Amino acid sequence: MSQSGQNGTTAAPGDGEEHRLRRSLGFRDLVVYGLLFIAPMAPVGVFGTLDAKSHGAVALVYIVATIAMAFTAFSYAQMVRVVPQAGSVFAYARAGLGNGAGFIAGWMAMLDYVLIPAVAYLFSGIAMEALVPEVSRWVWTAIAVVVTTLLNLWGVRTAARVGFLVLAMEIVVLVVFVFTAIVVLAQDGTERDWLSPLSGDGTQGAFALSAVVGAVSVAVLSYLGFDAIATFAEEVTGGSAKVARALLFCLALAGVLFVAQTYLVALLEPVSSAQLAAEPERQGSAFYDAVDASVGTWLHDLVAVSKAIGAAFAALAGQAAAGRLLFAMGRDRRLPGVLSRTDSGVPRVALLVSAVITMAAAVWAARRDDGLDHLVSVVDVGALTAFTLLHASVVGWFVVRRRGGGAVSWWRHLLVPVLGAAITIAVIVEASGTAQVVGAIWLAVGLVVLAAQWGRRGDAKAAGA
Repeated sequence: MSQSGQNGTTAAPGDGEEHRLRRSLGFRDLVVYGLLFIAPMAPVGVFGTLDAKSHGAVALVYIVATIAMAFTAFSYAQMVRVVPQAGSVFAYARAGLGNGAGFIAGWMAMLDYVLIPAVAYLFSGIAMEALVPEVSRWVWTAIAVVVTTLLNLWGVRTAARVGFLVLAMEIVVLVVFVFTAIVVLAQDGTERDWLSPLSGDGTQGAFALSAVVGAVSVAVLSYLGFDAIATFAEEVTGGSAKVARALLFCLALAGVLFVAQTYLVALLEPVSSAQLAAEPERQGSAFYDAVDASVGTWLHDLVAVSKAIGAAFAALAGQAAAGRLLFAMGRDRRLPGVLSRTDSGVPRVALLVSAVITMAAAVWAARRDDGLDHLVSVVDVGALTAFTLLHASVVGWFVVRRRGGGAVSWWRHLLVPVLGAAITIAVIVEASGTAQVVGAIWLAVGLVVLAAQWGRRGDAKAAGA
C-alpha cells in the first residue's frame, strides 16, 4: 500500500524521498488524462472499417464494446482500491498473483503504454503534413514529442491543466459536429434508415450477430488508454476511491460520445457498408468523406485540425502513464532502479526514457509507408494480455488469497473478472496474425528476462547463505 508523506508525496513502503510521487491530482484531472488518452473522437479513424465489418450496425458495435470494456474497468476499480500504487496492472498482478505474474503484466503493458503514444504522435504528424505538406510528417511527429515531453517533465499538474484546454477544444468540435449533423438530418433527411446504425443497413444481407462481434474486436481498441488513470493512483488527493470513480466515469462518457457520433455519421454516410467492404481503401477516410459530402469542407477541416492537436495530447497522457509504469517497475527492481528516481515528485528519468523510446518508434514509423500498421499491430495484444492478467489478479486477491478484508462477493470478485478475461481473450484470438506473433515474441522475451532475474536473485541468496 502506498503511504503519504508530510510534503504530500507518496511511495511504496520502505522507499526513500527520492522515490516518492507528489499528490496533486483531483477527479477532474484524472478524467482529463483518461479522455485525452482515449480521444473523444477516436472512432473517426476506424468508422469505415467498423461500418463494413458490422454490415452497417456501427453504433450497436460501440454499445456492445462499451459493455465489454466495462468488465475491465470494474476490475480496475476493484484493484485500485486495495493496491493504490503507480504501477497499475503491474502492481495489481504482483499483489494478486505474485511477483512473476506482476512482471509479465507490466512487461506486456509496456507495449501499450510506451508505443501507443508513438501511434498518437504519428497520427498528429500525418494530420499536420496534410495541412502543411511542405514539412515532412516525421518532423511534425518529432516536434509533437518534444513539446509534450517538456510539459510532462514540468509536472503532472501542469500537463493536466494544458490537457484540459485541449480536451475542451475537442469536446467543442464534437459538439459542433453533433449539432450540425442534427440540423442537416432535420433539413435534408438521412442517407440510411434511422435504425440502421443499430440493426444494419441491409446491403450485406440480414442482421448478423457474428458480424457485430467481429467488429467489436476492433472497436474495443478505441478504448485503450482509459486504464491509464490507474497509473496516477499515488498522485491523487482524496484516496483511491476517486481513481475508481474516474475509471468508470471516463469509460461511460467515452461510450456515450462514441455511440452518438457513429450513429449520426452512419445516417449521413452516402456509401453503403457493402461498398465499403468491397473497397477497403475508402474505409480510412469514410468519416471525413461523409462529413464533407453532407456538411461541407469547413467541418472536415475543423475535425482534421482537432484530430491533429488531440492526437499529440493523447500521446502526452500516454507518455505520462508509461513513465509511471517504468517508475513502478524500477522501484520494484524489475527494471533498472534509476527509473524510480524522482525530482520534486516528478519521475523525470522514467519520463525521459519513455520519451526516447517513443520518439524513436514514432519517427521510424513516420518515415515508412507501412509504419502505422506495424505500430498498431504491436500494441494491441500487449494491452489485452495485461487486461487478462488484471482480471486474474482480482480472483487471486479476493478469492484465492482472501485479502479483501471481508466476505468474498462471487459476482464482483469471480463472475465479473472471469467474464472480463473471456472477453479480452476472445479479442486476442480475433486479432491479426501479425499482432499475435509480435505479442508472443514480446512475451517470450519477457519470460527470458524474468528467468534471468530469478537466476540472479537465487545466486544472491546462495552467496548470502
